Amino acid sequence: MNREKIENLISSNIPIPICVVNSSGKIVGANAKIEDVFLYGDLEDADIFAMSGIKAKELFGENPQETKDIIPRIIERNQRKFKVVPGEVMEEGEDQVVLLYFYDVTGLEELKEKYEDEKICVCRINIDNYDQFNDAVSPETGMAVTTDVNKMIRKWAQDIEGSIDKIKESQYVIHFQQRFLEGLMAGKFELLDQVRALETSVDFPLSLSMGIGVSGKDLAETASFAAAALDLALGRGGDQAVVKNDSRIQYYGGKTQSVEKSNKGKSRVVGHALRKLMEDSKTVLIMGHKHADIDAFGSALGIYRMCLALKVDAHIVINEVPESLKDFYTQVEDAGNYSLIKTDKAKKLAKDNALIVVLDTHRPSYIEEPELLTLTEKIVVIDHHRRAEDVIENPTLAYIESYASSTAELVTEILQYILNRKILIRLEAEALLAGMTIDTNRFAVKTGVRTFEAAAWLRRSGADTAEVKRFFQMDKETYLIKAKAIASASFHDSGVATTICQGEHADAQVINSQVADELLDIKGIKASFVAGRNQRGVTCVSARSLGDVNVQVILEQFGGGGHLNIAGAQVEDSPEEIIEKILSITEKGE
Repeated sequence: MNREKIENLISSNIPIPICVVNSSGKIVGANAKIEDVFLYGDLEDADIFAMSGIKAKELFGENPQETKDIIPRIIERNQRKFKVVPGEVMEEGEDQVVLLYFYDVTGLEELKEKYEDEKICVCRINIDNYDQFNDAVSPETGMAVTTDVNKMIRKWAQDIEGSIDKIKESQYVIHFQQRFLEGLMAGKFELLDQVRALETSVDFPLSLSMGIGVSGKDLAETASFAAAALDLALGRGGDQAVVKNDSRIQYYGGKTQSVEKSNKGKSRVVGHALRKLMEDSKTVLIMGHKHADIDAFGSALGIYRMCLALKVDAHIVINEVPESLKDFYTQVEDAGNYSLIKTDKAKKLAKDNALIVVLDTHRPSYIEEPELLTLTEKIVVIDHHRRAEDVIENPTLAYIESYASSTAELVTEILQYILNRKILIRLEAEALLAGMTIDTNRFAVKTGVRTFEAAAWLRRSGADTAEVKRFFQMDKETYLIKAKAIASASFHDSGVATTICQGEHADAQVINSQVADELLDIKGIKASFVAGRNQRGVTCVSARSLGDVNVQVILEQFGGGGHLNIAGAQVEDSPEEIIEKILSITEKGE
């Protein structure tokens, strides 16, 4: 392509701005209309990449010798918006050039923005702990505080020009335009903090759970997004806002611990429903998460004993036994009273009127064998973790309580309504007590009255605390690994302690969690993060907090989860890389 041809192209009567750009990004020609886009004099030899933000590879591909069609992009210049559309890449000697067309789409883009801004968002609000609060205070105090909460919610709705309906004493629905959503997210839904700060005269704060549905194909779908988002917020312990559209979920808040429910009515209802399901099933398959810990395995033993008491055929499904569980697993095997099977056998049993009981997780990707969920319609989930985005869909019975210390606590409460404690043998009682002990860091965190009541019942059932302590003993090599990690820990101004367990260890997750627990014993430390590789080269991260830092929200950003005080994750990054990423988050105060 010669210079004369370029001149002919740009001097033609094309009524839109155009320019010709070479592979170096230099403008080699432009028509007069280009001044509508760029307010400069002579544009020849100007750098189009610097002026427009368009990259060379968008026009010419990664290799300038290869042509590439690009998706037209919008640039904003001279208070107007232009869609930049490249023509065919052409040869000019040893170089290449491309003709760029600039279409003024200001009106269209403004119409798009107006359309997006005026979309209706649906917000569902629930006052957490409403019943417990009213039961704990006088009617006068209850009326005064809930009136204040009502005023705050209505003022918030007024500020975003929303319509508000009170559908129950503790629930509201608000419709507002999407143009307010960005500001609400930037402010991290300040209404949550305002309500939490109210003086309630009881030992727990009132809080809100908010579910916001966005961008449904119609108002009904947007409303369904809001309902699902609220369920997610409540399942994660409340005191947070969840924003959901058809492809993305975002979380805000979650600063307080779930409040323990004083009424055990739900445990009784779940226990009797589970009993009925078991009695109507030919086989019960019990499984926890992959790389089971003592909470998952101890809970499985408790459910197994329930099946034996009801004279129902039962099996515990476990494939790989972690190093930390091997001694106890061997003890269970040697007892000879339990059917411990692999997934191959479980798949054959699952096809014939089987009930599957999933313990200590509600995420399909985490369980021992996800395929088993597709082989039967009867599924029970018992878990104490905050609800994640990916959940087992449509279980027959779900008992997911994030206030509970452990799955062992929930299972123990269920057993109290089904079994005489004399039926539970000592080994099972000790396994359940061990599960509660490990998940509460020896009853130091996330314990409520019901936790101690469950532990007392297990103690009366024969659990020996000295034997439970032996479950947590370690060999000398592991002790030295822990000692080195603690000695090399780094302490940061934000009150965060971090360290790395060197090498690869089969029990990396357990070692990391124990180190993280011990780092919290240091004065001034609010949260600890420990990383180390397991025998498969995967980096395991354990996090602990005294409550000022929500470690669950932090590790969720890396695919993990847990609770406000205790969380974990497994990542492909090196231990050093993941600790650096975590510190960048904690230093921003997120």
